[in-house]
Amino acid sequence: MSNQNRRSAIKNILAGTAAVGTVGMLSSFTQNNEVQNFELKGNINHSVCPWCYKGVTLDELCVFAKSIGIKGIDLLGPKDWPTVKKYGLDSPMCNGAEINLVDGFNDKKFHSTLIKNYSEMIPQVAAAGYTNLICFSGSRRGISDETGWANCVEGLTPLVKLAEKHKVVLVMELLNSKVNHKDYQCDRTSWGVELCKRLGSENFKLLYDIYHMQIDEGDVIHTITENHQYIAHYHTGGVPGRNEIDNTQELYYPAIMEAIKNTGYKGYVAQEFVPKNPDKLASLKKAIQICDV
Repeated sequence: MSNQNRRSAIKNILAGTAAVGTVGMLSSFTQNNEVQNFELKGNINHSVCPWCYKGVTLDELCVFAKSIGIKGIDLLGPKDWPTVKKYGLDSPMCNGAEINLVDGFNDKKFHSTLIKNYSEMIPQVAAAGYTNLICFSGSRRGISDETGWANCVEGLTPLVKLAEKHKVVLVMELLNSKVNHKDYQCDRTSWGVELCKRLGSENFKLLYDIYHMQIDEGDVIHTITENHQYIAHYHTGGVPGRNEIDNTQELYYPAIMEAIKNTGYKGYVAQEFVPKNPDKLASLKKAIQICDV
């Protein structure tokens, strides 16, 4: 075959493949112009973060979540647990012990406050029947990776022992330092995994936020597949912008969810995107549909 004919043949093959791929991708997002009723497959435990739904009360969100098969409400502390319990929902990622996102375990000057807060909260999480409690590395402020790891190990070690006693898992969230959380130290999966290895406990793991990690490192499916044993929880979000996870953004969530499912993961995937659609709950329902593989 001449070079010209070879180029033409390859061009035609690629054009056909692209067309098929595009049709397949779009069909997963747009198979229903309107969100319709659907049955969940039961392979993914779904949750949702309330802060994304301004104007929707926690009670309203619980009622809607229950109606579409969502099992949990993320990022709640003790004052909100009675509400989710009222609706028979879980609290799969608890909060309330952290100082904030920037003052964390990587800086010794915050250890006394954090150790007090978490020492009080860990037993409360256990008594309420929950498992995961969020924590944060904090901002670098010039702290090297090595010093950050060492400081985190020093501050977290007594708390991990307490967590082991109460069957609670401390979960450090991976956040991007490029767009939303400038200078945050635990901004790469590799950084968090190294901390997990140094602590050496099943009671310390990572919250892999898909939105954040797409921004700072990409390679989402490979990273999840290689490091799933260190991940206790997942959050979603469309990139760029942290909006709907449909075909308005760059990530293909059905494939990501398949990868998570294939690791044997039995925890929760929580929707943490901020809807642009005025009908915020319709966007939530569509996201659950997209992620239910």
